[in-house]
Amino acid sequence: MMRMVPITLEGGVTALGVEVLLPKTTLLAVTTDKGYIMCGALDVALLNERLKDRGIIAGRAVGVKTLEELMAAPLESITEGAESLGITVGMKGADALLLMV
Repeated sequence: MMRMVPITLEGGVTALGVEVLLPKTTLLAVTTDKGYIMCGALDVALLNERLKDRGIIAGRAVGVKTLEELMAAPLESITEGAESLGITVGMKGADALLLMV
């Protein structure tokens, strides 16, 4: 099952939350027009190394089980594209998303 929900960020900006229920795991992501944050399933190393030319803006939070937890969790790793926007490891997901709008 998949669920998509609007998420209102500070300042009234809307992002899109996506929850995909899979056997024994749930994939979580919140996206804006520029980038996204995602649960621990995101392979940041792959994005930075093999897909570097795409300049993907993304961050990864681990140990989250809901979209709300993803928004509140500190980012464990980020892409080089995210770093170029001022996003840092340890930044809360919601704060990183504000830099992605």
